[in-house]
Amino acid sequence: MAFAGALGAPGLFLISFLDSSILTFPVINDLLLIELSMRRPTRMPLYASMATLGSLLGCVLLFLLARKIEEAAFHQKVGARAAAIRHWVERNGFGGMLLAAMLPPPTPFKFFVLAAGVFEVPLASFASAIGLARVIRYFGVGYLAVRYGANAMPYLMAHKLEVTLLLIGFVALSYAVSL
Repeated sequence: MAFAGALGAPGLFLISFLDSSILTFPVINDLLLIELSMRRPTRMPLYASMATLGSLLGCVLLFLLARKIEEAAFHQKVGARAAAIRHWVERNGFGGMLLAAMLPPPTPFKFFVLAAGVFEVPLASFASAIGLARVIRYFGVGYLAVRYGANAMPYLMAHKLEVTLLLIGFVALSYAVSL
């Protein structure tokens, strides 16, 4: 985190890309976004954009890799949750990916990305859902960092039920509009 923080926006891009693709850095990109946005509030849109772009490209890479693996490998990797995740992805498409991408850690989001690739969700629909969810998440976190400073993450954690319900409402509205 210190290395990525010293790089600023490119470091945030790198951490977000790696977290969304081949490695896992739970909550580090959010914390780094908060720290950088508190240090330089006028650059928050740049930081949120880099986190969004890095995460989106990382998800697309993982999605494309998942297209290369077979369903059996997916079931082996995911285990008991495989059938439920497959059903969710096939049934809910864009709205399902949007909701899964907005759920807070420790949601096993990479399983949803893998499922979208394995079960051939259209790339444009997948990328649109991930992009929209990440814009909402990272610009929201950046805004809270600028507005509440060091209290941003404790605020989110203290109000996670309200934030989650608000996000679910937004996803439902977005899904209804997309239909």
